[in-house]
Amino acid sequence: MPIKMPETLSPQDVVKELDKYIIGQAQAKRAVAIALRNRWRRLQVEGDMREEISPKNILLIGPTGVGKTEIARRLAKLSRAPFLKVEASKFTEVGYVGRDVESMIRDLMEVGVKLVREEFTKNIQERARREAEDAVAACIADSRGEKFDEMTQDQKDELLELLRSGALDDRNIEIEMIEKSEVQFDIFAPMGNGNREQDESFSEFLQKLAPQKKVSKRIPVAEALRQIQSDAEDNLIDKEAIEREAIQRVEQMGIIFIDEIDKIAVSGGNSGGGGHSPDVSREGVQRDLLPIIEGSSVKTKCGFIKTDHILFIASGAFHVSKPSDLIPELQGRFPIRVTLDKLTEDDFCRILTEPHNNLIKQYQMLLKAEDVTVDVTEDAVRSMANSAFRANEKMQNIGARRLHTVIERVFDDISFEASENHGKHYTIDAQYVQSHLGDLIEDVDMRKYIL
Repeated sequence: MPIKMPETLSPQDVVKELDKYIIGQAQAKRAVAIALRNRWRRLQVEGDMREEISPKNILLIGPTGVGKTEIARRLAKLSRAPFLKVEASKFTEVGYVGRDVESMIRDLMEVGVKLVREEFTKNIQERARREAEDAVAACIADSRGEKFDEMTQDQKDELLELLRSGALDDRNIEIEMIEKSEVQFDIFAPMGNGNREQDESFSEFLQKLAPQKKVSKRIPVAEALRQIQSDAEDNLIDKEAIEREAIQRVEQMGIIFIDEIDKIAVSGGNSGGGGHSPDVSREGVQRDLLPIIEGSSVKTKCGFIKTDHILFIASGAFHVSKPSDLIPELQGRFPIRVTLDKLTEDDFCRILTEPHNNLIKQYQMLLKAEDVTVDVTEDAVRSMANSAFRANEKMQNIGARRLHTVIERVFDDISFEASENHGKHYTIDAQYVQSHLGDLIEDVDMRKYIL
């Protein structure tokens, strides 16, 4: 099956889509848009040259909360690509050996299988639903002493219409189901990396050998429909075809976002020199990552996965270290470097109002569930943005995430009382914001002295 990519998505279109969710960072959006388009362009190249064209991995440099992860996540969603986010610092947690870095490819493969399975399921969902409805209708007819197959078409249609309307959902019927016996076992593996892949494969193998038996159960119609439809979907889906498609998607379109890559950089280029230094572990993780990013084969449950054409996007704040503190070989695998801008007060104003999923709109929709309406004035938005900006300036800068704290404080009273105030209308202006946030900055200062 040929790889499907949104060929109509030009770099300009990608940037426009990203603009709906991420404010600013034009250079970063431009870089990822070109990277995505180049993946489609590569698939149009015929012959051996296609294999020679490797993705240009991207290093995003900037403080937390400026949109690095969101850019990568939205990019994957646009391209319908398997996407995985990992934190580089996790690979150093167990000590020098660290966590098995190949696990990121196995995890990406699981994401790919789930993605493709969902697409395959949508294609056969209607057919599986019809099979489930016919099976449940036959059970209902049997309970009435009738035969579904012998009923007239009008009678069948009438029964199916009742079933689809939900009128029979609470009625109990008896259906036959296949029940698998659960096999209980323990696998003893050495501490550290272990071999999770072998453990899971062995577990699945034993479950397949588990005896199956048919049992009769009396359950509500709604539950019977769900259960039979699920079984029908499992029978209609070609698991091997799903795995083949997933392998192609992962190898040709997969995106891995490696966050906190600065945490495994060796500050000042110092390799540590001692076996007990954390720098040794960090450099070891870099060298373990290198073959995965350069291109290698990793064994997964679905077979070997080639990582040559997976796009890697790494990010880090690089407050203490610099990109040049990474080992030269790893630096060379991230030829595109983009420094993201620090967010300004104007950016905070735009973040609160412009994106499709902006925080103010989210809270308005939550309160609408209680029949409470809230209007937020322009000066209130500016006041919240100013408070978030000042809080970031006075303490650790956490970027746009500071807005979550601010807006929670502003909406706190309204949210708490909303269930008792159905039909009420609120207007939040700058004065209201200041009355709820006036002590925010002062509280921040005091927290430094409270143990």
